[in-house]
Amino acid sequence: MAGPVIHLDDVPLRDWGHGDRFAARLGRVGGLIGAQALGCQLHEVPPGKTAFPRHAHHANEEMIVVLAGEGTYEAGGETYPVRAGSVCAAPAGGAETAHQLLNTGTDVLRYLCVSTRNDPDIVEYPDSGKMMVSSLVPEGQGLMQGRIFHITRPTDPGREGLDYWDGED
Repeated sequence: MAGPVIHLDDVPLRDWGHGDRFAARLGRVGGLIGAQALGCQLHEVPPGKTAFPRHAHHANEEMIVVLAGEGTYEAGGETYPVRAGSVCAAPAGGAETAHQLLNTGTDVLRYLCVSTRNDPDIVEYPDSGKMMVSSLVPEGQGLMQGRIFHITRPTDPGREGLDYWDGED
């Protein structure tokens, strides 16, 4: 923990992405400042890209605060233009709450995503028919670092684990 205060310029970023659609630089903020019940992640998404597939958390709520750039926020089947200063809600629920933020501008889309840290969580990906289950997530880490972590399609007879990006191209 760096202490209870950090400047966003000092948050370490890592590259994340897949294929032609998904690209971002991500940095975990919550764990750095000692947050326990809330997670926070900084996102920097290049033009024409999105950080994550459209998804819905069954147990966790997210709030997105756009810091710079512009894009389109899809939530519950509707789309909304966003720009610096926009705040977006992503309540917990099923496919009807699925959301995604796409950079439609010409500059980097920079935003914070603040979320509850309810554990366990199930994440539904309606476009690819997948679901992810995660539990026992270490403090300051994300769902994919859960001690229990599995991605599958409920319709797959073998129920074998899938890659995170399966079906997203």
